[in-house]
Amino acid sequence: MARELVDDELWEIVRPLLPPPPPHKTPAGRKRFDERRVFTGIVFILQSGLPWEMLPREMGCGSGMTCWRRARDWQKAGVWEKLHRVLLAKLRNADRLDFSRVIADSSSVRAVHGGKKTGPNPTDRRKAGSKHHLVVDSNGTPLNVILTAANRHDSTQLMPLLDGVPSIAGRRGRPLSKPHCVQADRGYDCERYRRILRQRHITPQIGKRLTRHGSHLGITRWVVELTFAWLHQFRRLRVRYERRADMHEGFLRLGCVIICWRTLRYATLCVNHFHFVRRS
Repeated sequence: MARELVDDELWEIVRPLLPPPPPHKTPAGRKRFDERRVFTGIVFILQSGLPWEMLPREMGCGSGMTCWRRARDWQKAGVWEKLHRVLLAKLRNADRLDFSRVIADSSSVRAVHGGKKTGPNPTDRRKAGSKHHLVVDSNGTPLNVILTAANRHDSTQLMPLLDGVPSIAGRRGRPLSKPHCVQADRGYDCERYRRILRQRHITPQIGKRLTRHGSHLGITRWVVELTFAWLHQFRRLRVRYERRADMHEGFLRLGCVIICWRTLRYATLCVNHFHFVRRS
């Protein structure tokens, strides 16, 4: 079961991005646990939603505390963001990125233990919660994700979401960094941000408050809802259990990484199947 979560191809991408292990304090110190097994344990916790201390020993991934420490260190070293950028470049190389438009949206989750970046959730009787802010391309590929308190207004995160999208290489020529169009619902209605987007030569398509329904943006905006559904299939993201905001942000970014990896694998399988049919 442990090997199925992290296959050889994904590990070959992850391994060069990991920071070097710290030196042993004593020459006869205990041997550091295998990085691949620890990474597998972190992915298992993300997908299952189990507490760290309940990580099954029979998986061979070490203790839950070992995985927690390694996840903390890798988040601090920016491993998940680097991995996300590498996979986006591979998706662009496979012609699976479309910057003709990007779509922004948010989703609130309950924060059962509180902590930083939590606040009263106006959609959940003011219980403590956090909000996931997400921007995707027109195919639903996650480009950037931000964690805030649940009472932060959506519109305040539109520009940070766009500014946080990395420059995506993967092909010869100029990296992708700026979409042609930005779509969002009425929660992002703000004339100041529309003006900023136009100054950047980006077309804003944002719903307006106090107007009749029927903007028809839902015809193309549905992909961000689909990506949220994919993200929240990871049970660790349906509810925020971590008091530390950086740990939950790490899980959020890792969830985006796995979605990108699955998209890339699907694209590769389609290409291989196409060539197989042609040869037949």
